[in-house]
Amino acid sequence: MPHSTLSPAIAQTAPTIQNTTAPAPPAALSLEERMAFINAAMTVRLDEAKVAYEVNTAHIDTEPVDLADVVTGPVDTEPRLLPDLYPTPVAALLQRAHHRLLTGGWCKDVLVDEDGAACMLGAIRAEARGDRGLESNAVTVLMDAIRRRFGDDVDSVPGFNDAWDGGRVPIRMVDQAADLADARGL
Repeated sequence: MPHSTLSPAIAQTAPTIQNTTAPAPPAALSLEERMAFINAAMTVRLDEAKVAYEVNTAHIDTEPVDLADVVTGPVDTEPRLLPDLYPTPVAALLQRAHHRLLTGGWCKDVLVDEDGAACMLGAIRAEARGDRGLESNAVTVLMDAIRRRFGDDVDSVPGFNDAWDGGRVPIRMVDQAADLADARGL
């Protein structure tokens, strides 16, 4: 039988072949795990930025803020009257009522609710300030604007107002009535 002719030094340095398998690919991370890693990385970055900010601004002298000097509310609390955009009284009244609905809020089923929000008629009445003739003319123009858009089935301003769950359409109709009154010269 033939005998191996390799020298002992070569036999010792020859690589041995092992049967190994490739490592398994890493498992996919869940959303929570990825978010935890991102949170940790962001925390490290923010801490580094905080230290850099403190180092970069350490030489700047600052005076402490006296909180009594800080204004925390509006300085001018007097109500400002909205300038009338329309030169005619009915159009100006409807414009003011529209502004009241936008700023004070809209409501239904009452003229003015406990929070101060008004319905269409309540806003007109408040802005008419007791002038029943002006109020009546504004309501007439408003009814004309409503009927132009929604047909003759609408029987009254309060009925139209209360038919809506939100104030977007009623408020828009008061604005359109102001345009209509201006076009009519009222």
